[in-house]
Amino acid sequence: MGDTGPTGPVMDRDEVDRALARLGAEHEAIETSLLALQDHAGRRLLEGAELTGVTAERWSAAEASITLLWAYFDAYTGALRTAREIRSRRRWSSREDLVELTELLRGEAVTVAGSAAATAPAPDGRPGRLSERYTLASLVERMNQLYATSLDMVVAADAVWSALPARIDLLAAELRRTRELAHSVGVRPGEHPAGDDLERITRTLTRLREQVVSDPLAFWAPAQGSSAPGGGRPDTTVYDREARALEEVRREIEAVLAVRQDAEQRIVRLRDVLSRADRTLAEARTARGEVLAKIAATEVPVVGGPPIVLQEQLAAAAEYRRHAQWHRLSPLLESLEEKAEDELLRARESLTAVTAPLAVRAELRGRLDAYKAKMARLGHAEDPELAEKYEKARRMLWSAPCDLRVAEQAVLRYQRAAAELLATAPRVPGQAGPVDRTGPGA
Repeated sequence: MGDTGPTGPVMDRDEVDRALARLGAEHEAIETSLLALQDHAGRRLLEGAELTGVTAERWSAAEASITLLWAYFDAYTGALRTAREIRSRRRWSSREDLVELTELLRGEAVTVAGSAAATAPAPDGRPGRLSERYTLASLVERMNQLYATSLDMVVAADAVWSALPARIDLLAAELRRTRELAHSVGVRPGEHPAGDDLERITRTLTRLREQVVSDPLAFWAPAQGSSAPGGGRPDTTVYDREARALEEVRREIEAVLAVRQDAEQRIVRLRDVLSRADRTLAEARTARGEVLAKIAATEVPVVGGPPIVLQEQLAAAAEYRRHAQWHRLSPLLESLEEKAEDELLRARESLTAVTAPLAVRAELRGRLDAYKAKMARLGHAEDPELAEKYEKARRMLWSAPCDLRVAEQAVLRYQRAAAELLATAPRVPGQAGPVDRTGPGA
C-alpha cells in the first residue's frame, strides 16, 4: 500500500496477521512469566517477611514494579484484544480497518493511566508521570525491563534464604553439641579460651541468622559482568569464618577429651621419666666424687640437683586429674612431657661429661694392656726396657689420683719403645711385622 500516516505506511492484511500472531505469542510468554513470578516461593516469602535494610528498600521498589507490570500487561492485553476484534470484523479488512490497525499496532496507542504509571521511574530515569503512552513494542520492552529487575531481586533473596539459614541451623546444632562436650570437660566461658570462643560463635551465629532472615540481599554477591536475573551467589564469608572457628574449638575439645582418656597413663610416664632423670643425676654426683678422688689435674663439671619446679607441676597435674579439670591438665601435660624429656637428656649429658675422665683412663688402660699382650705374642715380654716403661705407665694408670696427661705420655713412650724394638729385631718366619705406631694392631 502506498498510503502513509503518522505511524508510517499503512499495513496490509498479511502484515497485520503476522503482527497479531507475534504479539499473541509475546502475550502468552509474558503472561506465563508473570504467573511464575506471582507463584515464586521467594516472592511469597518476601511478602510475609519483616524485612530490613537493603532488602526492605529493594522489595518496596520491586512490589511497585510488579504492580506496574500487571497494569502494563492489562493495557497490553486490552490493546491486543481490540486489534483482534477490528481484524475479525470482516474477512478482508477495509482500508479504514487497516489504518486503525496500523495505528494500534505501531503507534503510541496504549495508555497506562492512574497511580500505577507513577509508581516507577520511566525507562530514561525520569520520575513516572500520572499516565504514559506506549507503542506495543515499547510496552513489551518496558515490561521485560521491570520483570528482569523484579525477578533478579526475588531470585537473589530466595537463593540466600535457601542456602544460609539451613546451613546456619546445622552449624548451630554442631555448636550445641560442642558446647555440651566442652562443659563435660570443664571448658567454660571465663575459665578457658575455648569456652569464650564458643560464646562468641554463639552470639555471632544468632545475630547472623536474624540478619539473613530479615535482610537476605545484604548477603548476596552479584556475579561480575552477568546481566541474567539471579546471577551471583550467597555471600558466606561470615558463616565460613565461624565454621572454621568452631572446627578449631572442636579439635581443641577433642584434645582435652583425649587427655581425660589417657591422663593417668601419661602422668605415670612422666613420673618414670623424671625418676630416671633423678637417678641419672644421682649417678652423676656419685661419679663426680669418684673422678675427683681418682683423677688429678682435671676440671669436673658441677652436677645440678633435681628440678623441684617440675615435681611441683607434676603434683599439680595429679590434682587437676583428681578434680577432673581436664582443660587445665591438657596444656600442663604437654608442657611437662616436653620439659621432662629435656631434663632426662640434661641428666644424661651431665653424667657423660662427669665420667669423661674415667672413660679416658679406661681407654688408656685398654691400650696399654693390648700392646703388652701383642709384645708377649711376639716374644718380647721379657725385654727389660720395655717392661720398665710398661710398669711406669701401669703405676700411673692404676694409682689415685691419676694424672691423665702424664699417664698418656707414659703410654705413648711404651708404644714408641715397642715399635722401635720390633723395627730392629730380626724377622722370624711366620712372625708378624713391626707394631703400628698409632694403635695396638691386630
